[in-house]
Amino acid sequence: MEAFAPHAASGVRPGCPRTWRDSRHSAPGTEGRGARGSRGGIDTSQREVDKRASIPPGQGSFSPGWYHRTMRFSPVSQSVLHATRRGAWLLIAALVLTGSTLNNRDPLDRIRRLTRTSEFDFARWTLGALGVKIEQSSLGYAGYLPDEARQQIVREYIDLTRIAGEFEARQVELTADPAIPQPSLEAESNQLEIRRIRERLAILQPQAETVLQEQEAVILEDMGLEIAGLPLPPVSFRFSRLPLSIVVSPRNIIRQDASVQLDPGLTLERQIALENHMEDTLGVSALVVPLGGIGTYPTMVQESTSLAWLAEVIAHEWAHNYLFFRPLGFLYETNFDSSPEVRTMNETAASLFGKAVSLALLERYFPDLGPAPPSSAPTAPPDEPPAFDFRAEMHATRLNVDALLAQGQVEEAEAYMEARRQVFWDAGYHIRRLNQAYFAFYGAYSDEPGGAAGADPVGEAVRLFWERSPSPASFLKRIGWMRTYQDLLRALER
Repeated sequence: MEAFAPHAASGVRPGCPRTWRDSRHSAPGTEGRGARGSRGGIDTSQREVDKRASIPPGQGSFSPGWYHRTMRFSPVSQSVLHATRRGAWLLIAALVLTGSTLNNRDPLDRIRRLTRTSEFDFARWTLGALGVKIEQSSLGYAGYLPDEARQQIVREYIDLTRIAGEFEARQVELTADPAIPQPSLEAESNQLEIRRIRERLAILQPQAETVLQEQEAVILEDMGLEIAGLPLPPVSFRFSRLPLSIVVSPRNIIRQDASVQLDPGLTLERQIALENHMEDTLGVSALVVPLGGIGTYPTMVQESTSLAWLAEVIAHEWAHNYLFFRPLGFLYETNFDSSPEVRTMNETAASLFGKAVSLALLERYFPDLGPAPPSSAPTAPPDEPPAFDFRAEMHATRLNVDALLAQGQVEEAEAYMEARRQVFWDAGYHIRRLNQAYFAFYGAYSDEPGGAAGADPVGEAVRLFWERSPSPASFLKRIGWMRTYQDLLRALER
């Protein structure tokens, strides 16, 4: 599962370092991973949008990747063979992996009784997405286009996603501004433009998904994570509106005891009511959080304007599905070991691996969107430190909260967190609630030092194991066979 945080500055910037080893050091950008691009005005008349590259079917040559190994077959035979093989793996993996994504780690049935009417329907989503992916495999043409044409499909999809977000933000302003007469002619015209852009995006979506799936598969193959020319499970994802998740932690210690996925249409008022009801009824700390990706099969990925972030999340969730077939992921997903250490090992490993794959994909297919090469010229030190270092401040907050809870001062810790939330808010980081559940959820993503993870040594140990691994594939293969934090420590001692 990939976090999609609601406020700024604990995620990663679209740019990232040049080597996979250094990807863990990416500077924090916005915690709203995949947040919209700038909201500046842009001319998107009918002619402007229509002239964006549209690739006609049936043109171009075979692409690299899976297809070059089947050149002895005719194009029709290749299509049938590829669709059959992918369809079989889609069905097998969906049956095995979907149950693992429900994240039903609730120690008490009472939690599900409070959430059942608002829970997300994974079975319906998975069946629908599985049908779409099988259809894409059998009928899609994007895999037979030349590289430039396929990359243009992805670029157009990302660009139109940004434009749609800008128009939708403008629509909110037009309908909420009391100074604008209602109904507004501009609002009506704006809504028509949104509908037209979304229709174009619906056409591009399956093509962009197909291209990104193959590109990620080629990167995984190059890394050595393939069997008979195919990553297992095959890379398969769907851009989708993701469910929310309600996270539950005890009040006297920071620990995720439950994570239940909720309907994405749940209003903020209902989210707050559910949090309050759960806290009053069960005496716990609860928080509804957004997600950026979920390891269903096919994977669920949040729409975004950042290709770097999308590639990272696709690989992050693929890593979870890969680990599911090994002890570390299986113990985590099936609740045989719901310890915080195993969860942190899983999430941190997937985060580190996702960044490495994202970096490799950008460098190979979209070099202009990757990080700038390092400059040989010396850089002048900054005149003064940043006014507010989010990760450092959050790290200090977590340490103080842990200390108060260890002394049994629960009410004092909660009052302190609310006071600190006001400090973050005033600094521009709009955190709705800062409580034990917040730290339990975001603290498991320890691919970078500091932040919400506090003094937890597990994330640091995973990062050290990453540094000592000869490659991302070696790291993922070795950590996948670990069962406990002690296994990781023993591996580091060798």
